[in-house]
Amino acid sequence: MKPGSRRTTLAGRITALAVGIAVVTALLAGALVIGLTRSSVDAAAQQTLARLADGAAERADLAATVASQTRAVRTLGTLGVESASIGRGGGVKSTSPLARQALTPARRQELLDGRPVSAQAQLAGTSVLIEGRPTQAGGILLVQRQSDATAASDGLVRRMLLALGIAALVAMVVSALMAARLVRPLRQTAEAALGLAEGRRDLRVPVTGPKEVAEVASALNALTTSLSRSESRQRDFLLSVSHDLRTPLTGIRGYAESLAEGVVPADETSRVGGVMLGEARRLERLVADLLDLARLDTDQPRIEFQRTDLVALGQGVESAWSKRCSDVGVRFRLVRPQSPIWVATDPNRLRQLVDGLLENALRVTPEGQPIIVEVRSEQAGRPVAVIEVRDAGPGLTDDDLSVAFEPSVLHERYRGVRPVGTGLGLAIVGRLGALLGGSVEAGHAAEGGARFTVRLRA
Repeated sequence: MKPGSRRTTLAGRITALAVGIAVVTALLAGALVIGLTRSSVDAAAQQTLARLADGAAERADLAATVASQTRAVRTLGTLGVESASIGRGGGVKSTSPLARQALTPARRQELLDGRPVSAQAQLAGTSVLIEGRPTQAGGILLVQRQSDATAASDGLVRRMLLALGIAALVAMVVSALMAARLVRPLRQTAEAALGLAEGRRDLRVPVTGPKEVAEVASALNALTTSLSRSESRQRDFLLSVSHDLRTPLTGIRGYAESLAEGVVPADETSRVGGVMLGEARRLERLVADLLDLARLDTDQPRIEFQRTDLVALGQGVESAWSKRCSDVGVRFRLVRPQSPIWVATDPNRLRQLVDGLLENALRVTPEGQPIIVEVRSEQAGRPVAVIEVRDAGPGLTDDDLSVAFEPSVLHERYRGVRPVGTGLGLAIVGRLGALLGGSVEAGHAAEGGARFTVRLRA
């Protein structure tokens, strides 16, 4: 459809369809009724004329003369029946041109031979019914215009056609009303969708109408709720990021002003520089996490799948993290099978994911407690490769599990309660899991802390 062209409404299409069905049904029913009525009426008229001819022949045979034949059929003129009387010598008595025309030589001979005549014909452009009977004096022939014989039935046909027309008209009106009623919920849904596009989030559509229409309304209401929740989380995320950016910037600015004004003693310069360097690194880490999250959200990061042994990857993780954990008094343990576990994945991205989980675990695990990385395979249905990171930290509540991978949600909940990072690490982990074609699940660890399970197709 060209831009700017007018679209027909759903109500109009439903009405047009219903009207078309009603009209076609009325036409087919009318044609069927007329055909059946005409055929039955014609047959009845022919039978009636045949009975009249039989009766006239019986009366004519009482006297067995041509004159008695003429008298027997003369009274039928009041019924619109025209007649002719044939004598044995072949003479014809009739005042009806139509009857004389109907009495062809062939029909005359049939009557004189003692055979009855029954036919329909076109005479002078008029359809007629013909019935002839042999008599002792010769024969009689009755002719009746078909229109006269079926006059009563024509009125019946007209009444039936009128009834069909009224029924079609009623169907049109009812279909228009029903179409308007059906599309009303859709129109309300469309108005609500436009309101959502304009930024309104307080709109709800009544869940009414047929099942399919009600499902559309329910889906729109669910979308409204989801958008409200998502936008609320985005606002909270922006507030959190703004706070996290402002805090180190304030510290750096304060120390920089002190240095610029010369109020920092010479022996404090090194300490102040170290504080500024630490705050700058904190800013750098936050900006790097923001950039990583932005790249992952675009669904355009570069992923290079290759055949990877998860057991070997776990050993590389152990080499890098065991010393880092021991430096702060945390015990690191790798649980792995003896045989390799091969998967098609991007080892660098997967290592980034595992490192993110370990950063989170090391931050909250108390001294003397363990962090466990387990590599295993599961055979539930189809083979699945698993990397699991568990800790003995404070863990997560059941409410935390559903929002664990939402940016900054847990960060805001536990700020000032336990050590927190930038609030983006687990969000990045969740995005990476999806990009690698797997899943990441948060849960409760047997060690008392949090459990994060990464599943990849083997």
